Amino acid sequence: MSAAEKLPIATTSVDTSVSLPETLIERLRILREIVSIEGHAILSAANTLGSDAVRAAEMTAQCEGSVMVTGVGKAGLVGKKLVATLASTGTPAHFLHPAEAVHGDLGRVRPHDLVWAISNSGRSEEVVRIAPHLREHSAGLIAITASTDNPLSAAATCTVAIGKHNEACPNGLAPTSSTAVMMAVGDGIAMLASRLRSFTPQDFAKFHPGGALGRKLATVDQIMRGLDACRIATSDITVREAMVRASKNGRRTGAVMLVNESKQLVGIFTDSDLARILETRNDIALDESIANRMTANPTTASSGMLLQDALAIMSRRRISELPVLDAHRRPIGLIDITDIAGMLGPQDEPAILSFKQ
Repeated sequence: MSAAEKLPIATTSVDTSVSLPETLIERLRILREIVSIEGHAILSAANTLGSDAVRAAEMTAQCEGSVMVTGVGKAGLVGKKLVATLASTGTPAHFLHPAEAVHGDLGRVRPHDLVWAISNSGRSEEVVRIAPHLREHSAGLIAITASTDNPLSAAATCTVAIGKHNEACPNGLAPTSSTAVMMAVGDGIAMLASRLRSFTPQDFAKFHPGGALGRKLATVDQIMRGLDACRIATSDITVREAMVRASKNGRRTGAVMLVNESKQLVGIFTDSDLARILETRNDIALDESIANRMTANPTTASSGMLLQDALAIMSRRRISELPVLDAHRRPIGLIDITDIAGMLGPQDEPAILSFKQ
């Protein structure tokens, strides 16, 4: 064995150990720091957005077809979320996987469609490969990427540069800040496009018929009791006659809507009004004109009004029945608080059940 062979071999060891946060305070500090880093990245990106981002929103609002969103990896997942944002705020949108695109799905993109391509580096092979095809066969290609100095940006009609940001990942590796910024900027473009389309809460309600949000955005026409389930009488008869003529089989509303000869609402007479007559033993009042006992020109809702706005009126005026009128002030239904209490979730019931006539 030579002298050289007897020499010890030098080795380099790399410390791959990770110190664990032991205390609640330390773990909470790390958690807050990560969220704070992402938050600061979003604020930084917001301050650097310029005319290109506005142009992207304008192109999106003017799109006559669908917005096709593409991206791979974490950017692809962000893209899928942005598709949902666009679709629910008035802009038809679909996700196009770049790997599937080269195997025939490029045929999904039509000349009047707009494409959003998302890639932080702007160098994602799958996205860059299809970018020229997307631009050629669409109404335009918007790149959402860190900078304008990359192949994706070079192929795009418009580039929204979101900036380069330190990842919130403790190792600086997992896409965290960058994806948070992609999401926020994409949402911003989608929301501006929605505004440019004059997208209203009523439009929003059309795409959210289910769940708590759907209930919140429902219109009074969807919830009210129709005329066939309401009590209606003319205002020129007595209280007793109104109670008899307006009687309904089954569950009845707590009010009689009173109309004139033109079928326009002139007043409302509630069960509480009847109770006050009976409590005072004023039986003579039962044979008086109901016009003397009704609430003239009562609070009403208009056809098409959002349910949440109607509830706000009922809460503010502390009433249990709200007539719904057409454009000619003719009743088309009635909102009864007992119906509302049954359809809302537990979190809403206390406010509803506190109403008094």
